[in-house]
Amino acid sequence: MEGFWEFFWFMFVCLAFVAYLSVLFSIITDLFRDHEMSGWFKAIWIVFLFVVPFLSAMIYVIVRNDGMTQRSIAAAQKQMQAQGAYVREVAGQSSADQITAAKGLLDAGAINEDEFRALKAKTIMQ
Repeated sequence: MEGFWEFFWFMFVCLAFVAYLSVLFSIITDLFRDHEMSGWFKAIWIVFLFVVPFLSAMIYVIVRNDGMTQRSIAAAQKQMQAQGAYVREVAGQSSADQITAAKGLLDAGAINEDEFRALKAKTIMQ
């Protein structure tokens, strides 16, 4: 039975350490996202995060929670907009544009009528 509690305590300590690392990385990321805070204050926060880790992390999360949330939401929205723009760019043309391009190839003689019909059918099926 003693081995179980040692294992349980070990797992709890590992979980607490991983949770602390997650909070620490979130704080450091937020420090770099905050463009209103001067570099000296950022340096002071980072020094305190390594000198007095748990206390300074708790103070940072309590004091700067609202700004941290707003910066995180803004970064997520910016990422979503970038992904949307990338998807629209990669998706390229609409079905009508693809059929028009295939018709242009047919008119130029680059493809024959059967290839045009196959491309048209494939585009319509998408």
